[in-house]
This record gives sequence, structure tokens and C-alpha cells, in this order.
Amino acid sequence: MKNKKDINRHKHPLAEVFGFSTDDMSNHAIRHRKSRLCPFNNKIPNCTKDKAQSPLGVCSVFHEDEVVITCPIRFRQNWSIAEDAARFFFGSEANWTSLPEVRLKDAEGGSAGNIDLVLCKYDTFGTITDFGALEIQAVYISGNIRNPFEAYMENPSKNCRMDWRNEPNQPRPDYLSSSRKRLAPQLIFKGGIFHSWNKKTAVALNASFFNTLPQIPEVSEHKADIAWLIYDVHLSSQPGIPNELRLLRTVYTKFDTALSQITKPQAGEMSAFLETLQKKLDEKLSLPPINKTIAKPF
Repeated sequence: MKNKKDINRHKHPLAEVFGFSTDDMSNHAIRHRKSRLCPFNNKIPNCTKDKAQSPLGVCSVFHEDEVVITCPIRFRQNWSIAEDAARFFFGSEANWTSLPEVRLKDAEGGSAGNIDLVLCKYDTFGTITDFGALEIQAVYISGNIRNPFEAYMENPSKNCRMDWRNEPNQPRPDYLSSSRKRLAPQLIFKGGIFHSWNKKTAVALNASFFNTLPQIPEVSEHKADIAWLIYDVHLSSQPGIPNELRLLRTVYTKFDTALSQITKPQAGEMSAFLETLQKKLDEKLSLPPINKTIAKPF
């Protein structure tokens, strides 16, 4: 559920900076901006995005009346993603815990990457009896987001109303790169290993991102290999209160079907490609012949 009044009043791309709306001038929000704090369970109290010494504290951006999460740490608010994934993996009665950034290796001992969060079910003796992988998918940004961020941070109370619409290199969500360069490889390698072990995977992502993916056939929860946990950000109307990450819905799919749909390219019209070929051929045939002079042999 989006608060369109709050969204539409912004003329710049910054939705949340260091955990709060850019027009939140409460003492709590000012403290987070001043000390570069992260309220979303980062590994340390401070934001570490992009550069540790000069962090890019943009949690989310505005795009076409949507709040789009661009930092994966933003999804950790209240650890609701872990609870939502645990219900899919183990049901509602299990004892479980989470382990962040677990290294995954392939059969040859090579690295297949880190799992964002591994959820472990354990018995009364502390022995692991089941586990599942939770991957978090924020959205890449094309264009320059640091410029409006630094302009805003120079004077937040004044520049929260700045108009950035005519500035060059406008930042915008790059959903295609987010799926091809991030989501698809993670499903192929990390998700593929878990699938071979008959273990489930959950993927936490923004609703606007999920809506750009190819349609994936859904199955019932008990037949699913993957749960797509689809979230949105509900903007707070109270200063000092962080905006709320909300689970909109969960989509259950089979692993092979999801992978096939996401990695399958959407073919354009062959006629357009043929037209490009014809133009290149016409240009080549219209060029004058290349005359080469043979040096005199004597």
C-alpha cells in the first residue's frame, strides 16, 4: 500500500536516507544522518554501503510512484524476512535460527558465492535437522545516485525539497541488470546446489522488481522449491518512525520452471534484426573496392 501523497511531492529520487524519509527532521532521523547509522540490522551500527568512510546511505529511491529498495540491508528491518522464510522452510512450530553470509562451495571445492542468510532448524540437542537458503535481491541503479545524495546531505532540511528532475545522468532502477547479472546467476549456482540437495530457497525482493520478471507458473506451497517473498515499503506519517517493510504476498514456484523463465530471453521481432542485417550489407556493398598497390618486384 503506497502513500501517493508522500510519493508525489518528491521531485528528487531519494526516498530513504540512513533509514528515514528524506523529509523527516525528527531528532531520531537527524541523529542517523549525522552519525551515518543504519537502523536495519547491518553487521555494524553504521551504514557501510559502497564506501565505509563515505557510505552511500540511500536505502530506497522513488520511481514512477513506487518506493524501490536499492540496498539489501534494507530488507533486514525487524528480521521479518527470516520469519517469513522460516515458515516456508520449517512450518510455524520449529526451533530455528539464522546464519548470515555462509560460504557455499561446489563439488570441486570452488566458491559458488555466499548465501545471504541460511536458516537452520534444530532439535532439543542443538543438532541441525533441516536448513534453507534465503537470498535478498535489491535493485541496481543506473545513472548517478551519489550526486543527489551528496547534494541532499549538504543541507537536508533545505534540500529535501530540491528539484533534481532536470539534472544529467538521472538515477533509475535497472531491473534488467538486476535480474540478469544478479538474480539469475544466484539461482543457477547457489540455488542449483541447494536444489540438488532437495533444500528449499526463498527470495526476498521488492514488488516493483518482481513485477518486471517473466510470469512464472505458480504451485501450491507444499509442492514449491522456491518461495518469492514480495515486499513493499509503507511510508510512515509520523516523524522519527521508520517506514515499514511489509510482505505483500508470497509466490510459490518450482525451481526448474522459475529458472527456465527467468533465464529465457524475450525474443524481439526477427524482421527488425533482418532489417539491421540488410542495412549493414547495403553499406558494405556500397563501399568502393579496396585497391592494393603491389610494390615493383625490381
